[in-house]
Amino acid sequence: MSNKKIEIFDSTLRDGAQGEDISFSLEDKIKLALALDKIGVTYIEAGNPGSNPKDMEFFKRIKEIKLSNSKLVAFGSTRKANIKAEEDKNLKSLIGADTETVAIFGKAWDFQVEEILKTSLEENINMIFDTIKFAKEKNKEVVFDAEHFFDGYKANKEYAIKAIKTAKKAGADVIVLCDTNGGTLPKEIKEISKKVVEELGGRIGIHCHNDIGLAVANSLAAVEEGVIHIQGTFIGFGERCGNANLSSIIPTLQLKMGYRVIEEEKLSRLTKTARFISEISNLKLTDNMPYVGESAFAHKGGMHIDAVTKSTKSYEHINPELIGNDRRFLISEVSGRSTILKEIQKIFPNIERDSEEVTKVTNRLKELEYEGYKFEGAEGTVELLIRKTIGKYKPFFQLNHFKTIVEQPFSNKDFTSTAIVNITVDNENKIAASQGDGPVNALDKALREALESFYPKLKEVRLVDYKVRVLDSKSATGSKVRVLIESTDGRENWTTVGVSKDVIEASWTALVDSLEYKLIKDMEKNLKAYF
Repeated sequence: MSNKKIEIFDSTLRDGAQGEDISFSLEDKIKLALALDKIGVTYIEAGNPGSNPKDMEFFKRIKEIKLSNSKLVAFGSTRKANIKAEEDKNLKSLIGADTETVAIFGKAWDFQVEEILKTSLEENINMIFDTIKFAKEKNKEVVFDAEHFFDGYKANKEYAIKAIKTAKKAGADVIVLCDTNGGTLPKEIKEISKKVVEELGGRIGIHCHNDIGLAVANSLAAVEEGVIHIQGTFIGFGERCGNANLSSIIPTLQLKMGYRVIEEEKLSRLTKTARFISEISNLKLTDNMPYVGESAFAHKGGMHIDAVTKSTKSYEHINPELIGNDRRFLISEVSGRSTILKEIQKIFPNIERDSEEVTKVTNRLKELEYEGYKFEGAEGTVELLIRKTIGKYKPFFQLNHFKTIVEQPFSNKDFTSTAIVNITVDNENKIAASQGDGPVNALDKALREALESFYPKLKEVRLVDYKVRVLDSKSATGSKVRVLIESTDGRENWTTVGVSKDVIEASWTALVDSLEYKLIKDMEKNLKAYF
């Protein structure tokens, strides 16, 4: 165990932005930078000002916003071959971003120099030296990313070492060893990192990609050999298979290896930050992601749940509260009575184990599961079911009828859908119609339009995931289906479920539960604030 400080260099805004399906707007980048600053990473690599106007505009805008904890970093490459550093257009843009720190990457693999850059090995060494020297003359802190270092070391050890020694001689403050292709094994990372730390000394960093699923393990292995600077993206996305996942690395270093990484009170924001970044990135955080996933501390088996209620360490490696996550006991056909009681007591704490209400809820859950419902991971529907079964539920609106229409115009190949919803709230009738990308989307939009005039808070809610599963494929088009809908209000996510032989009816059930869950939660918050 060590009390050494480890620097975290977050590249979500730059390397992460190179991931498939990632497209940050300027406002997205500012929101993400503020979230990363709030949790206290050491560096935020925010983009390449020489590559696109959006990144240059970001660096102009961010000057108006004061970061409290993190250093902002602009990213760029060594100068082009056979020109002076001060004449390189991209290098000028890098300096023009006006950040205290710059990250500069250069080639450390002879193959890349000769076959990709198409220049000489000696000219590449000059490019590294000239660029870093130029940046240092502009009073910049320089982080040098030795691109393809591990592949280069294995192919031509002398040249790879010469590249990083040149960077250090030119004045680089941090030398980062990059596993750019993401294919190096932990044993190799350890051996090579150890030799570099011993030979160069100073601040050595690691930058791992996840192409064989070992980016986190490789980063930790490097730290064990004296590396003090770790690069990655906050929830691991990036080009190809992604980058080292910092939401796994940070708590492992701090809670299991004894390093100082971020302030203890900021560590409790880890899960919230990961989910916020997921939301802004429009990528669903995988449920089984270590530490921050919805299922990271979820228990389903009756024996597991019984053990955890007696001692949490029986099936949990840390207290989830340390990183801002929650322990969850999943409701299913294998749940025990004690599990169901815990769910009931979240809403009605005075109900006891042997009460009639527990029996009613248990029986109702089993009836619905027999019909095809699945309640694990559908906490929104479980809460509503408990309220309805116990008799503590009042609907927020009454459905009079709805209609969906699907048509394919001859003018294009896309199906268009229209939904009409007729509801009553407190004896007031409301009719709304909307078009959407399919009948469920149209129905969702029409229902919200009808309800938002009565319940403005529903404007915060949006659907983030929609899943349909056929339960009885033997019945072909007459099969029963289960629909799972995940919704969010930007602060909390919840899932609801519906089952029917009609996919529209199943979707309607899940949609209604989703909106009513939100309304119940807001009502409870208002009551707590009042009293």
